[in-house]
Amino acid sequence: MELEISKNVLLDITASTLERMNGLEIALAPIKASEVLRQGSGWQSAGPRRPRALRVTREGNSVSVELGLNIEYGRGLVLVSQQVQQAVTENIELMTGLKVRAVNVTVQGLTLPPAAPNLSKGG
Repeated sequence: MELEISKNVLLDITASTLERMNGLEIALAPIKASEVLRQGSGWQSAGPRRPRALRVTREGNSVSVELGLNIEYGRGLVLVSQQVQQAVTENIELMTGLKVRAVNVTVQGLTLPPAAPNLSKGG
């Protein structure tokens, strides 16, 4: 009996792994010139939402993941990238039994850490 694992399942495993990690987010995919429409005086994306920079390729029982991340300013880019590679690899292999050949991380930008809540009342 053969089990087929959808590419969407692999994307969901990767995205949910990243959502549980602090200090990062999946970047938006770059806009292609063909996806941009000229409207009035400004440029807008042709679609309602830009896709995220996340791609999974499967060849037989081997999986490769490519993703773009925005990482929180002040965090070690190399360390966070290595943690992402390890977590994504472990989760895909554990949940699917497939072998992860590569998790390629591109840091596409930095984000500001969340502001601490202002607990003092002005007065």
